[in-house]
Amino acid sequence: MINLKYSVGFQFLFKIHRSFNHSLKNECGRRSLSSFYTTDPIDKAEPTFEKILIANRGEIACRVIRTAKLMGIKTVAVHSTVDSNALHVKMADEAVCIGPAATRESYLNMEKILNVIRQTGSQAVHPGYGFLSENAEFVTILEKEGISFIGPSAHAISGMGDKIESKRVAKEAGVHVIPGFDGVVRDEEHCLEISRNIGYPVMIKASAGGGGKGMRIAWNDNEAREGFRLSKQEAASSFGDDRMLVEKFVDNPRHIEIQILGDKQGNVIYLNERECSIQRRNQKVIEEAPSTFIDPATRIAMGQQAVSLAKKIGYSSAGTVEFLVDSQKNFYFLEMNTRLQVEHPITEMITGIDLVHQMIRIAKGHRLNLKQSDVPLRGWAIECRVYAEDPFKNFGLPSIGRLDQYIEPTFIPNVRCDSGVEEGSEISIYYDPMICKLACHGPTRDDALKTSIEALDSYVIRGVTHNIPLLRDILDESRFVRGDINTKYLPEVYPNGFQGKQLQLLERQHLISIAACMWATNERRLQSFTNESNVNSMLKKNVERWILSVNVGGNKTPCQVELGEDGYYKATIEGKTYRIRNTLSLASPVIKVTVDDETHVVQLISKNSNGDYRIRFKGTPFAVSILTKKTEGYVSHMLEKPKVDVSKAVLSPMPGVIRSVNVKVGDNVSEGQEVLVIEAMKMQNKLTATATGKVKSVNCRPGDTVEEGITLVELE
Repeated sequence: MINLKYSVGFQFLFKIHRSFNHSLKNECGRRSLSSFYTTDPIDKAEPTFEKILIANRGEIACRVIRTAKLMGIKTVAVHSTVDSNALHVKMADEAVCIGPAATRESYLNMEKILNVIRQTGSQAVHPGYGFLSENAEFVTILEKEGISFIGPSAHAISGMGDKIESKRVAKEAGVHVIPGFDGVVRDEEHCLEISRNIGYPVMIKASAGGGGKGMRIAWNDNEAREGFRLSKQEAASSFGDDRMLVEKFVDNPRHIEIQILGDKQGNVIYLNERECSIQRRNQKVIEEAPSTFIDPATRIAMGQQAVSLAKKIGYSSAGTVEFLVDSQKNFYFLEMNTRLQVEHPITEMITGIDLVHQMIRIAKGHRLNLKQSDVPLRGWAIECRVYAEDPFKNFGLPSIGRLDQYIEPTFIPNVRCDSGVEEGSEISIYYDPMICKLACHGPTRDDALKTSIEALDSYVIRGVTHNIPLLRDILDESRFVRGDINTKYLPEVYPNGFQGKQLQLLERQHLISIAACMWATNERRLQSFTNESNVNSMLKKNVERWILSVNVGGNKTPCQVELGEDGYYKATIEGKTYRIRNTLSLASPVIKVTVDDETHVVQLISKNSNGDYRIRFKGTPFAVSILTKKTEGYVSHMLEKPKVDVSKAVLSPMPGVIRSVNVKVGDNVSEGQEVLVIEAMKMQNKLTATATGKVKSVNCRPGDTVEEGITLVELE
């Protein structure tokens, strides 16, 4: 039997798994976790609901269940067939299947959810966000059934859910609004006429939209035509409402939002702001609270206008008023989200107020137990949205698969992970690709940034492609560190798309040193014979010095590695020697290694016997090829494998569903011409011809589900 207690790698892995499993099973009762939600103990003597149903899935369903358990409330989960083994199903006291994977047949099916409410005797419904969270009809039906909705009234949802109506109400409430067209856009020609009158650039967006869906920026007539058509299709698919509006696009804006809380007695407060400017395709990627840009006077002015709007519509529950802010701190009303926001954890961290707890209290009819003067602003919080998507493709195209290995960095102080997955979970094509909301807190922004970077480096995700490389790179990028950001940050900082971490000379040499020492550690392990002292004594002259060639990104670098008697490796690269302690455990999912005086948190994703290693360094996975000088000489005589020519093919960039095919065999197409539209995770993306030519074959039709990398259209 192997004695595992002496294995440093096993002890570290066991410690992480124990922390992870403990947090899953017992976090509802831990003071350390509950303090992330609220600094005030929950008053269990206060009357509340006995049982609530969560009409949602994933991380937000898990989030609501946690606070409900802290309040002593029983919970009911609903789920589709593909979510039968989901984490929110396991966490709830009861769970009921409501249909197949398609959202219209499950999570958007009001009648099925109402039947579960009746069947389980649930007294209230928490909608989370998305799905039915802003559906006024659903709220009206619940009211007639005598079921409490843990959210605002149907009147407030209707007034703010329609962007045309919300803009009119905002004007009446004295809120600054963006110039635009107040009616419904009839067709493409009407869209062009409005856009020209307002003046480009314009924002074309769905009246009932949200979450970045059904939105396009247009800088000219052609983009306005295309934006209107694609946004209208997305709106119909996502919301069942394809009405569109057009308004002025504020150039170089910041996206800053105000969190509010209102009760049924007319009391409303605001809970500071959140900076949400780092976006791709109008969807947020990184948020922080507070904003580096907002001064106290602007914060008060924005907060007061948000409160004024909430009072105007008689708003009760948690809600968010979103603003666009220009470089002169002029702010304009964008929309109001009449629900809990994805990014609510960072507000909870800087205020110590559990928003879900407050929503449940308000729905029960209790008055706010907070005044505006009670709302603190303590420290700084940053949230990174960890998605199952490839950041090297248009800043993030969806990825699907099973989480073969999954360890959250919750063992790091001041780190909170709101997730709805666990090791073994499936990320499917049917729903949002979010894995987790990683929120980190610190007394200062610099502290929150350092904790966030350590947490991202320590986050173990295997089985799906994820966007941690992009998140990690942003947090270390000079403009972001200075707080010099806007909603165009990603295309401005990465004009050619995200290419991964661009290593400076010292960083590259540190990576080479670490990789070479990993190779040497593995080589020394191969030279030893466990429990065979006689053999080992004959091998006292084992090789402990190697001359290697390390290839990173196509650049080969000679590296000499030697194990000294002091327990340190010495890696010499281009005349510079680095010292690395010989404590590398290649079996550990996360490896802390110190090169001279600098500590790096790295992950050895994979290694092959041919010397090919894949190492996550500063967030980005690097392919590193390591050969001895002798082996390199042999390899130089081997022929390279010919590359497949895909210049005449349109490949599927992601798993998805074909929504439309606009060409047929024999058609002549030009480079850049749209050939089809593919939808994944409710987002529609047009695919264009990669060259000019005649269509040779069309290998898909509308409604087909396709995998990533499949040839969809081929040219002669």
